[in-house]
Amino acid sequence: MATQRQLSLFSELSEEIALPRPVNVASVPQRSPFRYPGGKTWFVPAFRRWIASLKSKPRILVEPFAGGGIISLTALFENLVEKAIMVELDDEVAAVWETIVNGDAEWLANRILTFTMTREAVEEELRQIPATKREKAFQTILKNRTLHGGILAEGSRFIRRGENGKGIGSRWYPKTLAQRVINLNHIVSRIDFRCDDGLKVMMEFASRKDAIYFIDPPYTAGGKKAGKRLYKHHQIDHEYLFTMCESLVGDFLMTYDEAEEVKEMARRHRFQMRLIPMKNTHHATMRELVIGRELSWLDELPTIRESGPRYSVKKAKK
Repeated sequence: MATQRQLSLFSELSEEIALPRPVNVASVPQRSPFRYPGGKTWFVPAFRRWIASLKSKPRILVEPFAGGGIISLTALFENLVEKAIMVELDDEVAAVWETIVNGDAEWLANRILTFTMTREAVEEELRQIPATKREKAFQTILKNRTLHGGILAEGSRFIRRGENGKGIGSRWYPKTLAQRVINLNHIVSRIDFRCDDGLKVMMEFASRKDAIYFIDPPYTAGGKKAGKRLYKHHQIDHEYLFTMCESLVGDFLMTYDEAEEVKEMARRHRFQMRLIPMKNTHHATMRELVIGRELSWLDELPTIRESGPRYSVKKAKK
C-alpha cells in the first residue's frame, strides 16, 4: 500500500505544468506565519517538480537557511519527505519555530487573536523585554507583520501607508495567522528545528543517502547588498558553501541572486544552472538562479552555458 501511494504521488507531481512565467503565489498554500523577505513561496511549484524528478523519495529535507520555512512546511504537509531539519541562526525567528515545536502553538495563536492592533499598542508591546521564549516569539510575529516588508534587521521601520492605506495593521490578519500556527501542530512532530549554523548542520547529514537539501542563503555574493539589508545574519562564505555541496551524498538545490560571481562558482564546481522567473515585492519580474547537479527537469527555462571567451544565456532545448 505504501509503495502504491508513493508511485501515485510521484506520478501526480510529474504532471505539473511547466514554469515559463512567474508563479502566482496566491495559488500556493500559505503555510508559514511569516511574511518573510526573500521568502520562497513562489518557488514551491518548482520544488515539487524537483522532488518528483528524484530517483527515489527522500526521507529527510535539510533547510540550512530556513527563515519563514515555506519549503520545509510544504514538504511536510504534502508528504514529500518524512522529516525536515529546519535551521535558522536568527534568534528572533528561531523563537517562533521553537515556540511552535515545543508545544506552545495554541498559546501563540491565542496571543495573536487577542491582540488589539494599534500603533500605540505595538510600540508598547515592543518596549517590553520578553521574559519567556514564547513572548519573544509573539513580539517577532508582531514585528514581522508591522515592519516594512516584514524585515526584522536593524533599521527597519514600521509600515506607514500600508496595503490599501490601512497603515500599520494592513498585514495583520489575526484569524489567518492564528490558524496557520495551529495547523502546524499537524506536522510539528516531524520538524527538527535547530537555532544553529546552517553549514554546520549540513555537514552533520552530508554522508546520508536519504537526505536532500534546499539551500537559500542570504544574497551577499558579488557585492550584493540585499542580504545585508534584510537579515541579521548575512555573512556567509559562499565558496565554502559550494565546496560543501560537492561533498554531499544526497541531492541538493540552491537558489541565488543572478550575480556573475555566483555563476562563476557554479561553473568551477561543475554545477548546472537555470534562470527561473519570479516577481519581487514591487511586482516586477526578475530572474533568480537555480543551481544543482542535474536540472533537466527545468529544461524549459533558460540555461547558462559557455560561448567562446564570454558567457551567454540561451534557451534550453525542448
